[in-house]
Amino acid sequence: PLTVGGGIATLEDIEQVMEVGAHKISINSAAIKNPNFIEAAAKHCGSLRVILSMDVKRVDDVYRVFARGGRENTGIDALEWAVMGQELGAGELVVNSIDTDGVKKGFDIEMLRAIADRVSIPITASGGAGKKEHFLEVFQYTGIEAGLAASIFHYKEVDIRELKLFLRDQGIDVYMGRQ
Repeated sequence: PLTVGGGIATLEDIEQVMEVGAHKISINSAAIKNPNFIEAAAKHCGSLRVILSMDVKRVDDVYRVFARGGRENTGIDALEWAVMGQELGAGELVVNSIDTDGVKKGFDIEMLRAIADRVSIPITASGGAGKKEHFLEVFQYTGIEAGLAASIFHYKEVDIRELKLFLRDQGIDVYMGRQ
């Protein structure tokens, strides 16, 4: 399945990407500007196809939602935002920790667990993966069903197939793709 995000701000945008083959849509900025857009999107195409993406950073010991690539503190409490997103109809969350993004020392387990304890929808962890053991660690927690990484794959620091084999050998259910 293909998920499309970035610039999804209207129902027409959703329809356009669905017509060309997207299975799911990921929204962030449009939801921050208008939380009811989450509900409208879920009614339009179904909750299972709506992902609420969140960029989160600790500010004075509170998890806050950031916008504009992590440059703008919205003042929104991230834990409350995750719950509201679920209540408005998001079927999944992608949670990126600004604090750990690019650091390659592991996912922000504390923050991810705080969110997972409050919602029942699947969470994709993002920000901080530096080695395959970081994925194994994050998958030990209920509610965290996927892991997202970029640079470690782009720069071939971690091989995707080797990661999947490692996780499978550790008892994690992993889609291996075409064999």
